[in-house]
Amino acid sequence: MARFTLKRLLGWERHPSQGHHDHWWAESRRRLLPSYRDEPIQSAIPPATVTEIALRLRHLIEQCVPCELEEDQITRPHSKIITKKVIEAARDAGGDEHRACVVFCLLVNRRWWKHQALVELWDCDLHNVRATACEVIAKQIIESEEDMDFLMQSVLLKRYSIVMDDRPTPPANVVEKAVDLHALRVIGSSGYQRCINFLWRGWLVQDEDDPATFVDYRDKDNASFWVHLDPDRMRAPMYQNLTQMLISFVYLALYSSAINTVNPGGDIDIVEALLYIFTLGFICEELSKFWKAGYHILGFWNAFNSILYALLMASLVLRFIALGHPPGDTDGMRHHYNTLSYNFLAVSAPMFWIRLLLYLDSFRFFGAMLVVLKVMMKESIIFFALLAVIIVGFLQAFIGLDYADDQVAGDTVFIVQAMANALMQSPDFDGFEKFQHPFGLILYYCFTFVVMVVLLNILIALYNSAYEDIYDNANDEFLAMLAHKTMMFVRAPDENVFIAPFNLVEIFLLAIPLEWWMSKDLYGRINDMVMATIYGPLLVVIAWFEVRTAADIRSNRSRGEQDDDTIEEWEQMADHMDFEGEGWGKRVEAAKSNLEEEAAVLEVRKLREDVQKLKTMIEQLHAALGAANGEGSRTPGSTAE
Repeated sequence: MARFTLKRLLGWERHPSQGHHDHWWAESRRRLLPSYRDEPIQSAIPPATVTEIALRLRHLIEQCVPCELEEDQITRPHSKIITKKVIEAARDAGGDEHRACVVFCLLVNRRWWKHQALVELWDCDLHNVRATACEVIAKQIIESEEDMDFLMQSVLLKRYSIVMDDRPTPPANVVEKAVDLHALRVIGSSGYQRCINFLWRGWLVQDEDDPATFVDYRDKDNASFWVHLDPDRMRAPMYQNLTQMLISFVYLALYSSAINTVNPGGDIDIVEALLYIFTLGFICEELSKFWKAGYHILGFWNAFNSILYALLMASLVLRFIALGHPPGDTDGMRHHYNTLSYNFLAVSAPMFWIRLLLYLDSFRFFGAMLVVLKVMMKESIIFFALLAVIIVGFLQAFIGLDYADDQVAGDTVFIVQAMANALMQSPDFDGFEKFQHPFGLILYYCFTFVVMVVLLNILIALYNSAYEDIYDNANDEFLAMLAHKTMMFVRAPDENVFIAPFNLVEIFLLAIPLEWWMSKDLYGRINDMVMATIYGPLLVVIAWFEVRTAADIRSNRSRGEQDDDTIEEWEQMADHMDFEGEGWGKRVEAAKSNLEEEAAVLEVRKLREDVQKLKTMIEQLHAALGAANGEGSRTPGSTAE
């Protein structure tokens, strides 16, 4: 696997094709992290061929969904629109040779339809239904695939490109594409989640020679403890997440100790020194991500962490300013700046505790809650946009009234404070009774009504809508967030995993002094030794856990089951049952309902069969009567003769 160069480490080097495809990044939403190889990754199938397959699928969707339909007609089981024939036709769009890229092409079509819904608002419902159809077909293809190796290695993890503006787009695989497009139905499919589970556990790892290719971890069934005592196992997302969680708790403990042990003299003790070292490591990590991925990586948590680190750095700077004054200064500036430093440190306490949620999102309770909060924050943009316009308008009116009184805007602080109190549902009407009476009071009543009655109720309605939308689909939203988290670890552009604040060791003790002149093999061995030293205790726990997992894998393989299979209670005696031999299978077959056909259709079909039988009986009766009448008419003639 390609390692960091110094330019790359500092973020001065960009991907060769990044400048040619800025519009692609905008269309595909933001990327988690960019490609990290010196040579551009090639599509597993020629981009022109992939584009042709995508266009075939687009034509198929257009014909199968010719008009605007209810989404339930597309998504319900045994849909009359997305039938088995449609799914088979979609699977055959790439033929036997290129069928691996069909799911990728369906996601491309899904992005096309979503884009078309934005630019053609008059047909947005039709285009959104077609985008949903793409997801439904992709999910059915994934879940109906029986060859798990083909599904994970070729369908989900191989990278494909399409042609855009006569150039191939940056290659991406289905796992990445579904996360970037937030395709919940694809992410929630069983095969996709099994692939994510393998990536999360580190059972599928990047090939050392070709990071774009994922291979099986060959020692996952090895019961040797020393085999698993390997620093490279830290590349598994599960262990990186565990390490980050432990470091976040240590970080919080350092902060709690620092804020509860104030140094009156302003000296920096060992606890505070470690706190600021940790902060420096986190800042370097954020800067590294920003330089490599640009603004595409920025999100809520990046902004949240940046504010926290800024407060801590302000506290550190003020502490240094305080140390610059002698302990016995007459003006008390050392005490002043030292107190101000601790004030910045104290106000960051809520953010320290909230920051824990960033590392607890792999648990379903916290994960679902964070998804709801994330959507609520997005919905708040409408509220704050309206609020900003209204506040500016009323603020200008109040300042104008104040200025008209004595040509001096001296009550600006009071006005801003009163407007803030009204926003927090604590208006102060007394202060406006003598404020250019009656204009000021009337204007303040209007502002309070608009903010407290109109805008706040709009915000509550938006929050309620966001909560209902997310919790109706909470499981898929949580799985999508877990897949997003897994891909952030998998896309991490460094072979050697130095989690902050240990990234300072890599930057200042390894990369800068050694990498630029040392051979690749020697530098790799030194990195492994440093990682083994840093993560030693954790590696012991990981090795013990993987030895137990290896025993379970061997047990599953001995029974002919999949590696990740678990024996549940109802499966323990399943081998002792013979439903067909005891006749229970036939009894169940006769009792179960036919879900593929509606009850009305079955009744009509039965009625048609009865009518056909009745028609046959009538024809037979008519023929019999005709034959009887014929015999009766010939009998007198023969008698007369």
